[in-house]
This record gives sequence, structure tokens and C-alpha cells, in this order.
Amino acid sequence: MSAGGAFGGNRGARPVPPEKGVFPLDHLHECDLAKKEYIACLKSSGYQSEKCRHLSKKYLECRMERNLMAKQDLSELGFLKDRGTDSSEESTSDGQPNPLPAKKTITS
Repeated sequence: MSAGGAFGGNRGARPVPPEKGVFPLDHLHECDLAKKEYIACLKSSGYQSEKCRHLSKKYLECRMERNLMAKQDLSELGFLKDRGTDSSEESTSDGQPNPLPAKKTITS
């Protein structure tokens, strides 16, 4: 047998934990509704995730509220900070939530 172990792995290597740590799975299905809404939105939008950001945010908030993941500022997860209203919650002309603020054009 080689020095690397039975399956060729390096026995001396130490595993590296995930960057954000371990979080429990949703065994009790507490956030299933939010997850299913997000997946349905992805399917109906042709998997354009930016159109479903509001549901992604809702799912992450659900997980944080139920201690299924560490509480974290949503701005650290890619969502804008609240300024009266979060622009990811505002609607576009077609009624879909606007994931990002409109780009400002500078004219001279």
C-alpha cells in the first residue's frame, strides 16, 4: 500500500473548515415555503437570479430568524442597506422587484 492511504488521499493533510462555518440543515422544513417560492421564481424567469433577489433575501432572513445560519448583515451577503426602503424591494415597470438601483448617468 502507498504512503498516501488506501484511496490515494494524503493522510497527513488536515481538513479546512468552510469559510462561514457549519450551519444546520433545515430538517424541520421551517423555511421550505421561502425556498420553494425562490425556486419557482428561478424556473419562471429562465434562471435569471437577479429577478428573484427579493425571494433570496426572504429565504436568508428566514434561516437567520430560526438560527439555521449565523445572523449577518444582509449588506455583507450582497443586499443593499435599507435607506427608507431597500431598492431590491422596489418594483420595476413590469411589476417585478428591482434587484439593483438604477445606474446614474453623468452628463457633462
